[in-house]
Amino acid sequence: MAKYKSKYVCQECGYESPKWMGKCPGCAKWNTMVEELEERAKPGDAARRGVSTAASHLAPITAIVGEDEPRLTTNISELNRVLGGGVVPGSLVLVGGDPGIGKSTLLLQASQELASNNNKVLYISGEESTKQIKLRAERLGASSPNLYVLAETDLFLLEQQILQFMPAVVILDSIQTVFHPDVTSAPGSVAQVRECTAHLMRLAKTKDIAILIVGHVTKQGAIAGPRLLEHMVDSVLYFEGERHNTYRILRAVKNRFGSTNEIGIFEMAEAGLKEVINPSEMFLSERSLGVAGSTVVASMEGTRPVLVELQALVTPTGFATPRRMATGVDHNRIAMIMAVLEKRVGLLLQNQDAYVNVAGGVRLDEPAIDLAVAVSLASSFRDKQTHPYDVVIGEVGLTGEVRGVSRIEQRVKEAQKLGFKRVIIPAKNVTGWEHPKGIKVVGVQTVSEALREALGG
Repeated sequence: MAKYKSKYVCQECGYESPKWMGKCPGCAKWNTMVEELEERAKPGDAARRGVSTAASHLAPITAIVGEDEPRLTTNISELNRVLGGGVVPGSLVLVGGDPGIGKSTLLLQASQELASNNNKVLYISGEESTKQIKLRAERLGASSPNLYVLAETDLFLLEQQILQFMPAVVILDSIQTVFHPDVTSAPGSVAQVRECTAHLMRLAKTKDIAILIVGHVTKQGAIAGPRLLEHMVDSVLYFEGERHNTYRILRAVKNRFGSTNEIGIFEMAEAGLKEVINPSEMFLSERSLGVAGSTVVASMEGTRPVLVELQALVTPTGFATPRRMATGVDHNRIAMIMAVLEKRVGLLLQNQDAYVNVAGGVRLDEPAIDLAVAVSLASSFRDKQTHPYDVVIGEVGLTGEVRGVSRIEQRVKEAQKLGFKRVIIPAKNVTGWEHPKGIKVVGVQTVSEALREALGG
């Protein structure tokens, strides 16, 4: 008879305890400890675990022969960009996002593109039947004979099908529906998600099969299950956006085979997701010209410059402590820039509520947007409109100076391509490169100087 022991596992962070507790010591969440039964390991169990691994041998790194294995391209340039050039054989990729955001749609479209390049693709669903997948595939135009569909949730049955079929790519939707027969907890629990992901990781590495898995997210927007899940996989992609908005942003927060700064932008249409080739034009399509508090900034998202609109609203507060709210930018950065404006420029902002928003739903993290934030705040506070065809770029220091930024030439060329007439940049970045024709480059050394240029005094 198998022997079991009881333990309590936090469903948020994976903390384990021999007894129940109301508050988890690991993540400080209440009522997240759930009892699970753990089977004690017996001698010889390791030999029956399914995927067998060959013994590893010690070798100096100079004697190891590197293999430059080509990636599997999906023909979806935005997805290839985020992955670093395509799907790496033998990799394990986790895709997360809110319900209904388009994760299954994106992966089914990627399956069709991979299958059309003569790659055997196995699409496994634990949430839909094969007939339901067929209906969605007809709407998306996925009809390649190299695309196979399977509806199953038993991990060992999935493994048998994969080993018999030996596809180049496996897509699993979703990891929370799959269960390991040897684990007694319910599907979707911490133990099940952890064991199933570890099993799939061994399968991907030993058989050189690329596996893409879908992960559900919690109410806070994090991928459900323990944080260990994100450490186990090779890449973590987040699919962001509002369900009622047509645009979606695919962002890599972890990538062992590429950059984590790249984003892919898609538009949800009736026939599936369409790539947005020019995101700058999309972000600026609804911009109002000649209004106070609106400034355009050129931000680098990986290797691609993106022009977005920064909006600010400064209004007298009705509370003892003024509100500082930011969407798409760091809240602490906004507080710092407002302190610089008050101390170095003389704007009395201590009794003003401030709201800063990045139009289009994109998030900007680099310091090159500081000067544009300062111009937007000052424009709204003074109720002076900015020049509609200006682009503002620069990092702001605590002494009020404007510091240089990287890749200024790419940013200015993107602004010139979209028809902007003038760009305000740090004085350090003015020299050392050839200015494009049709756009005026203005260098500034301080925030006060930038405000005089942008607001006319």
